[in-house]
Amino acid sequence: MFIFEHFTIFGLPINQNLAILMEKRNARILVVDDDLDILQAAKLFLKQHFTTVHIENNPKNIPVILQENHYDVVLLDMNFSREAISGKEGFMWLKTILEINPITVVIFITGYGDIELAVQGIKEGASHFLLKPWDNKKLLATMEASLQMSYSKKELEDLRNKKSLLLTNQNDVFADIIGMSKSMEKVLATVEKVAPTVANILILGENGTGKEVIARAIHKASERNKEVFISVDLGAISESLFESELFGFKKGAFTDAKEDRAGRFEVANKGSIFLDEIGNLSQPLQSKLLSVIQNKKVIRIGTNREIPIDVRVICATNMPLYQMVSENKFRQDLLYRINTVEIQVPPLRERQEDIPLLADHFLNIYCKKYKSVLKRIHPSAMARLKTHKWPGNIRELQHSIERAVILSDSDVLQSTDFFSENPERHDPQLPDFPNLNLEETERLLVRKVIEKHGNNISKAARELGLTRASLYRRIEKYGL
Repeated sequence: MFIFEHFTIFGLPINQNLAILMEKRNARILVVDDDLDILQAAKLFLKQHFTTVHIENNPKNIPVILQENHYDVVLLDMNFSREAISGKEGFMWLKTILEINPITVVIFITGYGDIELAVQGIKEGASHFLLKPWDNKKLLATMEASLQMSYSKKELEDLRNKKSLLLTNQNDVFADIIGMSKSMEKVLATVEKVAPTVANILILGENGTGKEVIARAIHKASERNKEVFISVDLGAISESLFESELFGFKKGAFTDAKEDRAGRFEVANKGSIFLDEIGNLSQPLQSKLLSVIQNKKVIRIGTNREIPIDVRVICATNMPLYQMVSENKFRQDLLYRINTVEIQVPPLRERQEDIPLLADHFLNIYCKKYKSVLKRIHPSAMARLKTHKWPGNIRELQHSIERAVILSDSDVLQSTDFFSENPERHDPQLPDFPNLNLEETERLLVRKVIEKHGNNISKAARELGLTRASLYRRIEKYGL
């Protein structure tokens, strides 16, 4: 029976080597030295601690090796010519390595070192300096420190890349807005003018027209673009949760308040908050919202402390706010607060020339998403898409394209992939509206679509371009 503690490999007890062997670091190491004995010794030791160790005795191969492989750490000899002790060759190859990949961590190894040479090596970009023959414990400690430096460099590089991408996207303010029609040109011109200001914005338009896309474009083009953009669907928040969701609460304020939590306005501080479906708020909630927007302060539930906020407010609705004001259903003072500038987003039926652009955009997205060959739309089908009324607007077109990509086996999408050719399944004619009252028109339309889908709320909501919660509110509102 052997007692392993009395045997050593490379200066470490065997049992310690065995323990470390079980915990290899996932790292790629390259050792470059003209001494084959040094290379083999380094490889045998380092392989016990790191997953990948490559060795090279000819420094002229460094450019090819680094072009084809990535290494976390490179151990580089400073002298490759016989009798050389100046380290000149090492500095030359260090420069080459850093030119190929500036974030590579390089450790100099040499048998002829002094303090001045070490200092110069660090100045030139090396991370550490080791003398041969090295102590294995010191080598391992140096490798660990160098790996941490390598990981930090990678994280910094990733952050720089992300920042660069973010700035590129910010420069392209309208990247997500697709359209070249005159009506959309007018919208974009308004966005370009108001975005740099601090004015509150009210975006009006039917469901599915892209109001949130416009709101995000405003934020992206504003001076707040480095801060958060918080989107809130007011139609999906019940009246009882309104204050806790928007203004936050203190631990113990109510039964489920198990910890302090900031509301959406606090989270959006210094940035922008998008309040969608603001027309659905009851008058008591309108009053609370007005107070926050007007005073620029929130009070969490369960406290009396006012928290100052600096938030740009962008609101949106498909409801007739001005008519609601005249009917005392919406506060006039709140309307004045939220619509310093008003943007009307046109429905899709009024921008037919944009339909081919939107269709191709969604087609590319869903062909990639479902790993399908890139399909195209037959000209006759595209003509049909352009003449369709699209009551659900862009959202309906998007769903139609997605469905066609999933279900069609052909590379060319036909009209039948978007519209049923069965006369029995054609959309029923809309009712003759007795008057032009918008609320009555909406009531009749909602009732007709619900009947069409046999009271299937999900299908009816999808066709109307509404969420289920929004449709339920309309059903309750109109007593359907």
